[in-house]
Amino acid sequence: MTPTPDTDAVRLRAVRRSYGDTDALGGVDLTVRPGTFTAVMGPSGSGKSTLLHCAAGLDRPTSGTVEVGGVALTGLSERRLTLLRRDRIGFVFQSFNLVPSLTAAQNVALPLRLAGRRPSRSAVHASLARVGLAGRAEHRPAELSGGQQQRVALARALITRPAVLFADEPTGALDTATGRQVLGTMRELVDREGRTTVMVTHDPVAAACADRVVFLVDGRIADDLTGPSAERIAAWMTAARTGTGSAAHAGAASC
Repeated sequence: MTPTPDTDAVRLRAVRRSYGDTDALGGVDLTVRPGTFTAVMGPSGSGKSTLLHCAAGLDRPTSGTVEVGGVALTGLSERRLTLLRRDRIGFVFQSFNLVPSLTAAQNVALPLRLAGRRPSRSAVHASLARVGLAGRAEHRPAELSGGQQQRVALARALITRPAVLFADEPTGALDTATGRQVLGTMRELVDREGRTTVMVTHDPVAAACADRVVFLVDGRIADDLTGPSAERIAAWMTAARTGTGSAAHAGAASC
């Protein structure tokens, strides 16, 4: 079920994630509205990936609550959490995670097959067409460029029509030009289909494709900017690393 305009796509309240005596997240409050593109940034070790994994149900917070599409993840059994991730959440990783022996179409169909469902050929090809790969269905990963492989991974994440797409450094393994193509596809999915997207990235240019950039420092939200330019995002990150304070809000994002 896709969140309605009156339902938050993702909601975190007082989320803390501890590993021993170390807090990776120190009580995070975050709301993501449906049909928006949110980027999460911060210095190394700031808790970006931990935040994403808790929000997507891949990791359980030590305390606090997480909701996706109005459904509370807190307290769900492992089986129910697995079903929710399968039906409502899409996830794209930096490393693509495609099965080398399968074609692009077979990789896209894999989540449905693992769920015991028989994917229709038309649904698989439609998912590939959505990311601009209608003519690559029978190609195996080794026959595709890095950007094409990541777009196959996107199509695979979208085949179940998830409420939210989470992406962890989706352009981290790509060159600049290829990364921009993948980001353009993600931006188009938000604009054309209203596909709610939350992306962790270290790249200010990638973050500028988002509607909003959330900055983490030491496991806490330090700033939350709407539509900043890549230059302003880079300035904020430089200020965070040097301890000179956050950059001012300004500029419109471009992708």
